[in-house]
Amino acid sequence: MNMENNKIPFGTITITEKAKELVIGALNSKRISSGRLVREFEKKFAELYGVNEAVAVSSGTDADALALAVLYDYGAKRGDEVIVPALSFVATGNAVLHAGFNPKFVDVERETLNINPHLIEREITERTVAIMPVHLMGKPVEMDTIMEIAKQHDLFVIEDAAEAYGAEYKGRKIGTIGHLAAFSLYVAHIITTGEGGIVITSDKDMAAILRSLRSHGRACKCETCVLNTTSGYCAKRFDNPAKTDIRFVFERHGFSSKMNELEAAIGLGALDLYDEIVAKRRHNLVRMMNVISKYSEFLFTFKEESYEKIGPHAFPIILKESAPFTRDELVIHLEKNGIDSRNLFQSMPTQCAGFSFLGYKLGEFPETEYVADHGLHVGVHQDIDDEQIEYLDKVMGAFVKKY
Repeated sequence: MNMENNKIPFGTITITEKAKELVIGALNSKRISSGRLVREFEKKFAELYGVNEAVAVSSGTDADALALAVLYDYGAKRGDEVIVPALSFVATGNAVLHAGFNPKFVDVERETLNINPHLIEREITERTVAIMPVHLMGKPVEMDTIMEIAKQHDLFVIEDAAEAYGAEYKGRKIGTIGHLAAFSLYVAHIITTGEGGIVITSDKDMAAILRSLRSHGRACKCETCVLNTTSGYCAKRFDNPAKTDIRFVFERHGFSSKMNELEAAIGLGALDLYDEIVAKRRHNLVRMMNVISKYSEFLFTFKEESYEKIGPHAFPIILKESAPFTRDELVIHLEKNGIDSRNLFQSMPTQCAGFSFLGYKLGEFPETEYVADHGLHVGVHQDIDDEQIEYLDKVMGAFVKKY
């Protein structure tokens, strides 16, 4: 078998002909800042999830941060606390800080990679305003428990659904259970705009605040003004729009986080292929889960419960404590055989230097730290075919057989 013909890259991107045509059209119009295409992308994204509102922003990190910043309009104060899992891409913790809050980290469950819901309540204080569960690698969090805790303590729930396209929990799409949900549209994700993020909600007031926040906290939040910011006037808000320039009226501390037309064009093309891409990636995910089950003496991955669907973002592989080899040895073997991989994320509070000022100590999050030290993930993307998965099986088998 020729290794080069069966190399498995970690990620891919699908850019459709429609997307290319829309990009060219936007360039020719010379209107590339947020406008008609962004509105169309937001509308179709909201329809995909069956929610009332979708607000596009410049990154998944900004999607998290702006969703959190909405809470200031509901009584939150700077320095209040947001509960997050210790294991996630660093953007989750960064976004909490960007929004002006303090992250309170909670250990994860090794088997699910997600926040341990049974450890949350002991971290709740009088300063806690929200829980931000992360559906890591597309594995749904135990949302019934999260929502019940939030209800009991009068907290908001903001889902970090960056990796959870196609995920479902008890018949509901992940992203539609909390008060708000933030998605990443980065190049590695199922729906991509290259860079970008989007927040969904069925609360019109929250959506209006989001539109203000993404444009420096501009006073007007209606879709008409956001669409026509070059005029600077709002007929909906002011009696005499000819004398009122809303471009320089700001009601809240905001961000500069608008999506542009070129990004929206790429996203509109991706939306057309959403079902096809999810189906292909689901097929690959299930096949890879079957592959790894052959090597369960030393390796494991998450499992899909009867009441859920795992979103096919990527495929995690974690070494068991009984494994006679290290993660680095496995990664080197995969790499030599043309299979690209990434280590799983570090423990934000104890293994990422940027959070050291918070004072957490190594050993406080044992499950997170174990996964961080012993886990990796490979792609399940739509450009991987059955022959490549068979090749992955062969390469894994040859490695494990040595032990």
